[in-house]
Amino acid sequence: MKIKFRYFLTQLFLLSMPLFFSADIMAAEPAPAAKPKDNVIKVVYHADFADARRFSTMLTNINNMVAVYQENLADYDIRIVFVSYGIRFVTKDPLAKTPFAEDAELKKRRENLLGRLETLRESYGVKFELCGITREQAGLEVKKLIPGVDVVRSGVVRIEELQHQGFAYLKIE
Repeated sequence: MKIKFRYFLTQLFLLSMPLFFSADIMAAEPAPAAKPKDNVIKVVYHADFADARRFSTMLTNINNMVAVYQENLADYDIRIVFVSYGIRFVTKDPLAKTPFAEDAELKKRRENLLGRLETLRESYGVKFELCGITREQAGLEVKKLIPGVDVVRSGVVRIEELQHQGFAYLKIE
């Protein structure tokens, strides 16, 4: 009787081994990555700098990004949040006698940059948001903003809100 019981236990052990090992293997496999519910690629660019060349580079990056997304038939939501010196890029007003006053480089490039912004908005659906605190500090009337700029209470708070909604944060250095 002891031999039969031992034989039974040995067989049971040997037969159950694959179950134990397969459980370990299955547990080691990575879980599939969570996909966004709406499958929309979301990106927010932070524009708080005065340098017109840097801004031009940012617009080029956005244009390239949009081209890739459209090539791949991907849905996207791209925003630019303008804070501080970024206000210079969403108005034709030279902002004289403010900390954000137009310099020679911006004066030279302004029309080109505004045209590129207009194309991004009208043709590619890129959205623009301006910090209301900055606008108030500059004393700039809303009617002097380029078309399509939404004023938000605080630009940095808006960026934080967008990040919590799944937007990737990008800032051109």
